[in-house]
Amino acid sequence: MNQSDTEILKALVAKRHEVVDSLEESDAVVVNSCAVVGFTERKVLKEIKRLKQAGKRVILTGCLPGANPASAQASGADVVLPLKHIAAINSALDGHLAIEAAPVVKSELPKLRHRDSAIAIVAISEGCLGACSYCATRFARGKLRSFPVNSIVKEVESALEQGYREIQLTSQDTAVYGRDIETTLPELLGEIIDLPYEFRVRVGMMNPTYAREIFDELLDAYSNEKIYKFLHLPVQSGDDEVLRHMRRGYRVADFMELVADFRRRFPESTLSTDVIVGYPTESDESFDKTYRLIEEIKPEILNITRFSPRPGTEAAKLRDIHDWIKKERSRRLTKLMRSIGMERNSRYAGKKLRVLVTKHGKGNTLLARSDAYRQVVLKEGEIGEFRDVKIRKVRPTYLIA
Repeated sequence: MNQSDTEILKALVAKRHEVVDSLEESDAVVVNSCAVVGFTERKVLKEIKRLKQAGKRVILTGCLPGANPASAQASGADVVLPLKHIAAINSALDGHLAIEAAPVVKSELPKLRHRDSAIAIVAISEGCLGACSYCATRFARGKLRSFPVNSIVKEVESALEQGYREIQLTSQDTAVYGRDIETTLPELLGEIIDLPYEFRVRVGMMNPTYAREIFDELLDAYSNEKIYKFLHLPVQSGDDEVLRHMRRGYRVADFMELVADFRRRFPESTLSTDVIVGYPTESDESFDKTYRLIEEIKPEILNITRFSPRPGTEAAKLRDIHDWIKKERSRRLTKLMRSIGMERNSRYAGKKLRVLVTKHGKGNTLLARSDAYRQVVLKEGEIGEFRDVKIRKVRPTYLIA
């Protein structure tokens, strides 16, 4: 979502100013911030200080102004631009900022995308319906605001016409898309896959609470070859009591049922899930349940976040766990995932796959994605093309063809 906002900011700025390639050439710098954890916020504040010392005019936007207004105001930035004022970026650069700005439909704003990539990020909504006890992002993004189906489809079609071949649909929770405008995510996907191009769609993160309500229709939509068999379903904890404290709205069994249904329908697929380690009410026993859950479901991707108390959240009022405990739990899960990654990827050694080449990798390599969204590293190919490849080697997090 933040990358999508950056594309909007660049396109808006380019209408009246020149977007340059280096800090040295610049007069002003726009910092599009994340504030999901304290470590990231500290990095943002450090960067603003560095930019000011370099004599730059700094505009701070993104999640920090909404997630932690006091920190944003004290950051030293010349202008603090909340997300709802994103369309006023040029006024901010010129030193004039409207106090109120009408809500914008981001899918109708211009975007300046990477030309060295086949990936187009398309925001389908902003905000969520959750009330998670630890989350400050909802303060920045607000309540659910779904963008109209026709404007999303129009943006996707425009991206395809420009040669982009992987469409990443993003929001805080894709599962709740359309609940405020009388449509659903499966209905949106149906409109997108009808577009007459060869391309792939990656559906972004969805909360299990709301995914359950549309899952049968969602699986039917996923059966189309244009949609990657990729499911990002954050579990956050393997302990029902911790989930209750987190106010997640589901139980571990609900999560596992969705995973089982997805893999039963699509045996060749990628499951991505998220875990927060060191939540204040997470005991050793609670963590062991999370560890055993990951051992059992063997996700292809696991995003591990060490709990960080965020201002204004319920969880910030609880007694925090020592950092060394969080680090140790994080290390244990990381080690487990390397083992799971090698086990699951080893099945692909010697197999032939059809992949979409999406962007440049390290060195002279290219990165591609299989229909199951496995990352594949190639030595040759053209960005945006589909290729038939043979897997020669495997690593815990990618395949080599």
